[in-house]
Amino acid sequence: MHRIFGKKEAVRYLDRQGAYLVPIENGRIGVIQTDRGYFLPGGGLEAGENDVTCIERECMEEAGCRACVKYKIGSAETYYKAPQIGYFHPVQTYYAGVLSEKVQEPTETGHRLVWVEWEDLKGRMVLEMQNWAIEEGMRLTEGSGL
Repeated sequence: MHRIFGKKEAVRYLDRQGAYLVPIENGRIGVIQTDRGYFLPGGGLEAGENDVTCIERECMEEAGCRACVKYKIGSAETYYKAPQIGYFHPVQTYYAGVLSEKVQEPTETGHRLVWVEWEDLKGRMVLEMQNWAIEEGMRLTEGSGL
């Protein structure tokens, strides 16, 4: 499944491919809390990375936890104007999975892993497409044992 959010304007966008984990545990979602709000753990792919290696690296940097990717949920992209970047076009692929225990302190300052009940998190992600990814992840993981 793939969704498009936002409206593309006739301007030049900064494109960025990214991969993100939707960690679900007992109805709670593991999200990264920053001063800007909530984000899924993950980020932009670096040279030579695939989605899984990106997620593993980002989860260690942002949460200090190992990640285990289980299966693909879907992908989404959005068009918007970001405060520091300008016109931005992130294309994000989402995976269901789990985070293990914390093995180190996060290396990204201002990032903190928190577990939030889905009912309390609905609509509160900074990016609308990440709200969608969590909804899809919750729907797909019902009864799957994740």
